Amino acid sequence: MRVDVAVLGAGIVGVSTALHLQARGMDVVLLDRGPPGEGASFGNAGLIERSSVIPTAFPRQARALARYALNRVPSVRYDPLYLLRNAPTLVRYWQQSSRANLRLAIAAMLPLIEASVDEHKALIAQAGAADLVRSDGWIGIWRTPQTFATIAQAVQRLDRFGLAYSVLDAAEIARVEPALRVGPGGAAGGLHWHDPLTITDPGALVQRYADLFVRRGGRLLVGDAERLRPAAGRWSVAVEGEQIEARQAVIALGAQSSRLAARFGHRVPILMKRGYHRHFAMGDAMPTHAVADQEQGFVMSPMARGLRLTTGVEFAPPEAPANLRQIRAAEVAARQLLPLGAPVEATSWLGIRPCPPDMRPVIGPAPGAEGLWFNFGHAHHGLTIGPATGRLLAQMLAGETPFADPAPYRADRF
Repeated sequence: MRVDVAVLGAGIVGVSTALHLQARGMDVVLLDRGPPGEGASFGNAGLIERSSVIPTAFPRQARALARYALNRVPSVRYDPLYLLRNAPTLVRYWQQSSRANLRLAIAAMLPLIEASVDEHKALIAQAGAADLVRSDGWIGIWRTPQTFATIAQAVQRLDRFGLAYSVLDAAEIARVEPALRVGPGGAAGGLHWHDPLTITDPGALVQRYADLFVRRGGRLLVGDAERLRPAAGRWSVAVEGEQIEARQAVIALGAQSSRLAARFGHRVPILMKRGYHRHFAMGDAMPTHAVADQEQGFVMSPMARGLRLTTGVEFAPPEAPANLRQIRAAEVAARQLLPLGAPVEATSWLGIRPCPPDMRPVIGPAPGAEGLWFNFGHAHHGLTIGPATGRLLAQMLAGETPFADPAPYRADRF
């Protein structure tokens, strides 16, 4: 089978890339070992995060570092041996989180963040997925009155980004979310971000996008991207008993991407941030918005299966067994805010976020490998910016003028 492009990976990034290439008249094959929308595309908090204009930086304040060092905070947990093995990348992450470098990261990510909602809305309409989407934003809450007062003042610095938000005191939070506990031990105040979309089933959304790709003539095949090989000016991969030969190949495998890229001589430094979720039955106590506890570092999202409790960051080897301490700590903290019902699943889900140390994805051609392209390393924003990065890569591959400067995402920047 000869095609124009083989896209490796059927998560939100790969499916979006395939759709944008297909829209430009290319014959595209989409390849994955499992169904579309599994992995991190399935397990996130369901936020199309237009308001996240500040990338997730490494903390540089001594007080914050001391707090995390105890390894007891629900928002961040770590395996010391994993940090030791990845010390050079971790140091680079710390360096890239300086004030000057963070400004560069903000500027680099802003075009993708700004395009996120519009890109999703276009695909949602085409895929008939409006039933999975809510347009009422999400709420971040703080428990400490002093911390919230500081945040309420500092948020004005974000006005230059044109974000729509409301500052909520405890009484206003009680009005908007009656089931949420306010006052001592609960929410002291919050910010309601109005721009983001929220998704009630992220995996189903990616599946709808994949169904759209297939309806438009695309081929979705089961296969192992590890079989990718250069072959006489093309890229070959064995799929379902036949050989696919493509003029171009796109690696969009999320956390598995850097390992495959290394096989072709491109070593991209990546920190693997693991994360957990679990659903809880809520009945009449289900909140109407996604609620993020900004001090404890978890998100509670109303979803089709129940209230999804999503943890912050765990630095640990991708292959390591699940460590349920973080999700258990988040559950204890969440029960202080909402009357969680019984867990829906027998155990928690575990996924991996691939995070380059400079807080921006890798998008563009693989240097020295004709016809090979990268689109991975989306960190905390895969669901948010997947359609935007898919469009950017498709424009580059098609020789069009890209909607954003691709230089900050080039593969040879490390």
